[in-house]
Amino acid sequence: MSAHESAYEMVERQLRARGIQDERVLAAMLRVPRHRFVPEDQARFAYADYPLPIGDGQTISQPYIVALMTELLHPDSNKRMLDIGTGSGYQAAILAELAQHVYSIELLPQLCKVAQERLQSLGYTNITLRTGDGYEGWQDYAPYDGLVVACAPPQMPPALVEQLAPGGRLVIPVGHQSSQSLLLIERTDQGITQQTIIPVAFVPLVRPR
Repeated sequence: MSAHESAYEMVERQLRARGIQDERVLAAMLRVPRHRFVPEDQARFAYADYPLPIGDGQTISQPYIVALMTELLHPDSNKRMLDIGTGSGYQAAILAELAQHVYSIELLPQLCKVAQERLQSLGYTNITLRTGDGYEGWQDYAPYDGLVVACAPPQMPPALVEQLAPGGRLVIPVGHQSSQSLLLIERTDQGITQQTIIPVAFVPLVRPR
């Protein structure tokens, strides 16, 4: 089966069949070559419905979770996004297909360097990466229309909520490894709202030593 056929199967059987409805998100998941974002020895599993190791104790999230988190953000071509936990760069690439610009933070310099090279080789020009502390967000370019976090802090980092634009959305797993929930935070005219989406299991969001 070719990579395109594998991507099509992923979209139809793992995403659309499980309730992902945003056609723009589904199209982005079909376009981005997921096998380019995993180590070569994992490429044959790239389109399977589970997370995969990418080195340094980090993982690429399963396709359904990436699609769900992206759909919850309501990305649009005039919106700016902040992606925390760049990892291999896959989530940033998905967002870059849909949003005006994506800012992405990775704690580990080597992962950030590899992601930068990969995204450049794939032709993405609307992604800006840096290494840094995900707990603090990226104040220089705030506020953001959407924030997505690919690692779980034990409690909500206040800086991330503060960097939400009016009408902005933050999708983040929160909790300890034994008990995490995916949360949707919104900045509305009435203030900050919070909704619990589903139980999840992410690597922890850690701070620089």
